Formats: sequence, structure tokens, C-alpha cells
Amino acid sequence: MAFESGLAAVVLLVGRLLFGGLVIYQGINHFLAPDAMAGYAEAKGVPAPKLGVIASGVVLVLGGLGLVLGVYPVVAAGALAVFFLVATPLMHDFWAVPDDQRQNEMNHFTKNVELFAASLLVLVLASQPWGYALNVGL
Repeated sequence: MAFESGLAAVVLLVGRLLFGGLVIYQGINHFLAPDAMAGYAEAKGVPAPKLGVIASGVVLVLGGLGLVLGVYPVVAAGALAVFFLVATPLMHDFWAVPDDQRQNEMNHFTKNVELFAASLLVLVLASQPWGYALNVGL
């Protein structure tokens, strides 16, 4: 089933704009506060934390753009899925933090699992042409 016209194409466009746009926003934040994010990453044991922050920001921005524009959407959704699969347990290890931080980390962990799941869903949808998209790299 292609999503090239009709209501399905419009709903998919709205979903792509929301999901991809918010992922882009998250990625941009990696560039606006790299030192603060690198400090957090370092506290979580990430090797080369500043490089990790910049690299993850690139993945988020390019992945989000890929979904919004329909450019290599399978690659974009796959890259986002891998990012959330790796980053979620590494950065939001609610089981290993003090009690006063547990709920906040669990909230972030749960949000990232939802984003991972959404990335997997989009990965499946990305194998079909999309309406209102460039459809490059299908």
C-alpha cells in the first residue's frame, strides 16, 4: 500500500512533520548546549562525551530531516532507531541512579522507548512512496 494520495498521505505528512520536527529540535539542542550535554554524557560514562553529543546531534537532525522531507527515509528511520536503542539504556539508566533522580530518568527512558518504537514503525512505512515527500532513496 502506497501513501501517495488521500487522507493517508495527509495523516502521514502530519506525523512526519511532528515526529521528524521534534527529533530535529532535539538534535539542534545538542549544538546549542554541547558543554552541558557533554557533562551529562561524561557523568554517564560516555567516552569522548563532546564528540558523542555532536555526533548524536547530527544523527538526530539528519534523521529528522530525512523523515520530514522523505529523503532516504529507510536510512533516516533506521539511524534514529539505532540511536534510541543505544542512547536510551546508556543515558537514562533509572535503575542505577539515586532515588531522587529515578523518576526523572524513568520518564526520559520511557519517552525514548516510545521514540524507538515510532522509529521502527516509520522504518516499515518508509519502504513505500509517501505523498508530499521528495521520495529520494526508496
